[in-house]
Amino acid sequence: MACTVLMIIAPEQFRDEELLVPQQAFEALGWQVDVVSTHVGEAKGMLGATVTVENNLAYAHTQAAKGAYDAAIVVGGMGALEFLWGNTDLHRLLLTVQSHNRVLAAICLSGAVLAEAGLLDGKQATVWEVPETLETFQKHHVTYTAEPVTVDGNLVTANGPDAAAKFAEAIIERVNTLTPA
Repeated sequence: MACTVLMIIAPEQFRDEELLVPQQAFEALGWQVDVVSTHVGEAKGMLGATVTVENNLAYAHTQAAKGAYDAAIVVGGMGALEFLWGNTDLHRLLLTVQSHNRVLAAICLSGAVLAEAGLLDGKQATVWEVPETLETFQKHHVTYTAEPVTVDGNLVTANGPDAAAKFAEAIIERVNTLTPA
């Protein structure tokens, strides 16, 4: 089954393995992976990975409005705090993906992005545990599970880089459940 997934990263300080481990798992299945950010050009990971980002959030929103993505995944890392958490363009993009009954996922600090977009209200989720993320979850009435990976309907969250492989597996399982062969 050919699927297309969107992976959203911060232009600086994204967490390398939270992008690369799932991306490799998706590509091994023959899925297309579109990596976008708030800026086009070279994005730099916390551990030294570099990624050439060819499209921004506006492009991804246009594609999402057409139902082009089977999943949208927000990658974590320290850059997520600065570039993704309060990004209303990203929130609108995620809501558009949700409107097509697709999988939404976030790992590490970026679980707070889904919460800030209003997508986790009354849901179970996990996140990288720091005071700011737990406060955001509380503010949005999210039940924090403290598990490495949590699935609640079409929402998949993971708590950090050590969970990247299981995170990818959970996304693949949800996409395969929603997408007819």
